[in-house]
Amino acid sequence: MRDLEELFNALAKSGFRREFRLRDKELAILRDKGLELILVHAHDILNKRLVPAVIANEGKQTPFRGHPVFVAQHATACCCRGCLEKWHRIPRGRVLSAEEITYVLGVLAHWLQQQMTER
Repeated sequence: MRDLEELFNALAKSGFRREFRLRDKELAILRDKGLELILVHAHDILNKRLVPAVIANEGKQTPFRGHPVFVAQHATACCCRGCLEKWHRIPRGRVLSAEEITYVLGVLAHWLQQQMTER
């Protein structure tokens, strides 16, 4: 797992990751529901789509739009186990630990907070 400052500096250098922003609808969901509830949603999403050791549709399990968490996952490279391994040094092929889940939630929370303050 990476230090958040190091991670976000690296993500800022990626043209693909840098382009992600919450659209008006997703930002409205975030503001209406609040970060705390959105992170509860994030925890549920991670448990279904990233925590298992084997994911049937690996690399395609995260939609690009529709919920603030989905956008945050792509922006922060927390969208699939391949990206978690490449960007966050979390190996594939095993269930995510509680510590790793907490780390990913922290990464998503950081990005979502940035989105709320930038607009």
